[in-house]
Amino acid sequence: MRFFGVLLALIGLVLAVGGIQLVTLGGSWYYLLAGAALLLSGILLLLRHKLGAWLFGITALATVVWAVAEVGLDFWKLVPRLAPFLVLGFVLALLLPQLAGMRARRSAYVLASVLGVGLVAGAFAIFQPHGVIHTAAAPKPLGPATATPSDWQHYGRTPAGTRFAPFDQINRDNVKQLEVAWTYRTGEIAEGASEFQNTPMQIGDTVFVCTPLNKVVALDADTGAERWKFDPKVEDRKTWNRCRGLGYYEPAKVSQPYSFEEDAAWHAAHPAGSPVCASRVVMTTIDARLLQIDAKTGELCQDFGQGGVVDLTVGMGKVDYDNVLWYYLTSAPTVVGNMVIIGGWTFDGRSVDEPSGVVRAFSADSGELIWAWDMGQPEITKLPPEGGSYSRSTPNVWSTPAFDEDLGLVYLPLGNQQPDFWGGNRPETTEKHSSAVVALDIRTGRERWTFQTVHHDIWDYDIASQPALYDIPDGKGQTIPALVQLTKRGQIFLLDRRDGTPIAEVEERAVPQTVAAGDWVAKTQPYSVGMPALGAEPLTEADMWGATFFDQLVCRIAFRKLNYEGEFTAPSTKPTLIYPGYYGGFNWGSAAIDENRGYLFLNDIRIPQVVTLIPHENVDESKLVAGHGVGSTYPMHGTPFVIDHAAFNSPLGIPCNAPPWGVFAAVDLESRELMWQVPAGTVEDAVVNGIRASLPVPLGMPTLGSGVVTASGLVFYGATQDYYMRALDVATGEELWKSRMPVGGQATPMSYVSPKTGRQYVVMAAGGARQSPDRGDYVIAYALPKTQ
Repeated sequence: MRFFGVLLALIGLVLAVGGIQLVTLGGSWYYLLAGAALLLSGILLLLRHKLGAWLFGITALATVVWAVAEVGLDFWKLVPRLAPFLVLGFVLALLLPQLAGMRARRSAYVLASVLGVGLVAGAFAIFQPHGVIHTAAAPKPLGPATATPSDWQHYGRTPAGTRFAPFDQINRDNVKQLEVAWTYRTGEIAEGASEFQNTPMQIGDTVFVCTPLNKVVALDADTGAERWKFDPKVEDRKTWNRCRGLGYYEPAKVSQPYSFEEDAAWHAAHPAGSPVCASRVVMTTIDARLLQIDAKTGELCQDFGQGGVVDLTVGMGKVDYDNVLWYYLTSAPTVVGNMVIIGGWTFDGRSVDEPSGVVRAFSADSGELIWAWDMGQPEITKLPPEGGSYSRSTPNVWSTPAFDEDLGLVYLPLGNQQPDFWGGNRPETTEKHSSAVVALDIRTGRERWTFQTVHHDIWDYDIASQPALYDIPDGKGQTIPALVQLTKRGQIFLLDRRDGTPIAEVEERAVPQTVAAGDWVAKTQPYSVGMPALGAEPLTEADMWGATFFDQLVCRIAFRKLNYEGEFTAPSTKPTLIYPGYYGGFNWGSAAIDENRGYLFLNDIRIPQVVTLIPHENVDESKLVAGHGVGSTYPMHGTPFVIDHAAFNSPLGIPCNAPPWGVFAAVDLESRELMWQVPAGTVEDAVVNGIRASLPVPLGMPTLGSGVVTASGLVFYGATQDYYMRALDVATGEELWKSRMPVGGQATPMSYVSPKTGRQYVVMAAGGARQSPDRGDYVIAYALPKTQ
């Protein structure tokens, strides 16, 4: 009992001291009061006084009342508030017979039994999903499917970017029988600066995969056997190695060819039906090249560009800084008719003088430049004048466009103007395009409409997700050609893709006006109030979390010290909380849509970051940690500041905000209501401070890659932090199947039906989950047993 009394007194002392600090910061009085009560209770128990037990019991009951009043019945928020009292109360109940004057031994053991049952129940509940949301609406009936093989030719399967596979061979009834059909290893482990984020492309009986260092592999669609491998021999500059997707071009099968004067010589040398490469894999590289590769042989197409290569640095000005490229390509090229449209990745936060975000279209036949859209110099429609360059540091399209050939429009998800977190000298010519969806005329590259999702973005809330195109019912028996745009803010904008006007209501709301020296903030910001928002609620002190009440208290104190006035709190010289963080919300994985039923499938990230502006004169820039995001410092040359990035974690290395830290969810695009939400995966393979959790606790973890939806109403997902491929019912969120992978993934799967065997496959690239030390080079295909 004496030992327990000392322990309880020490716990109370720590809580009371921390509680004093929290109160002085304007926070909750609970920790001060509870800490004082536990301190006194511990002293009394040390003296073997039964009042100590009564005081502990009263404090525990008061804690229950306070906890429920503060966070309701949210299980995960209650755990650090109540679990410590449950454990301490159980131990105390076992010790009660030792107290002088306490003769009710049987009652003490009954109390211990009750608390023990509570502990067991709590331990069981930890392994159950919480925060699950389901609507009462009945699922819509499944729509039509096809058994006819069709290609996964674009990053999102079709130009619409919906990731919808119209097959139903794998369905709710047989999905549990899915097994690994074949596995291929690329030989390139995704480690260091590399991440294997590829969604494979399938054309006929061949699957094409690209690695982080741009090796391309052609595989047999039924066996995974390697047919050829192409290595462009890019230099690994250890910066940001990714190849999320490939393009495909077959001149003889272009649905809507465009005629250009630049191609006249090429067409004269290539009569119909006689190209050197009848079918072509199109790839952009991390050393800024555009390549075409013969899809049958794996050789460069010599009639494209210069020996199969187009140099994408032409017209860009300076792109190489001390052997680090500040411009290259990480996302799939967009093949539209007989054109290839590309944007580009630029190095976040380096300078006000970074490479241009120009978007260009090249002939898919000859490699000639067809048009350029330079938002800073709209008069430049091709190459810049001799000696000049495209506008520096303009917003870029590092993600993937979608396009509608019938409307003649390509839809660009734009990044924010560089550098990310200070914008005092941004020109008006490009300000309107930052973090906006822009529609360009496919043929000419001229701007048709623009919709901005963040005004004067100084939070790195650039649009990472590919737009998704889907025709939604208008309630009058017709449909509206819609564009669904996910954002890092957790907002879902639903626009008419003909002119960019909102279909679901968008409201401009006033935001905080405090800003760093020399910068400014917009008076209002757009909120898509006509659609559900995920993870977008402002954080409060009550949202702070921890594995114990100690680190929860530390997180509460840290939260109170931060500069935070909500989502649009401008970065400051005081540490500033950004939430939703610059990882999302919704990132490059993008949306998946059940095209038959109009269900939008989503997955998100709910991890805030802390950023701090530091005057240049206060920093030894030779010691800056280069890189991206958390753990790095952006130099932001040409501005008054550098900006430091940190995680908002507890002393145990766990996020300070309460879980879930990522969810799977679905929205009905017709009713515009959230249908369901479930935590995204478990902590089973999470490693914190070198320790692997090894327990399948479904907290809901951050996710990057998206899902693929099938006509049978399944959504497949393999980019959780734990190492599983899953199938969910897209109408309910119920997990119907999962299979352990050798390592985790952070890519989007795809699905196809083999033209040879008629088997439906689901394929996933698994190179290692983000934040996991386990890395790999796996391409895994799942299918039903052949007997099925």
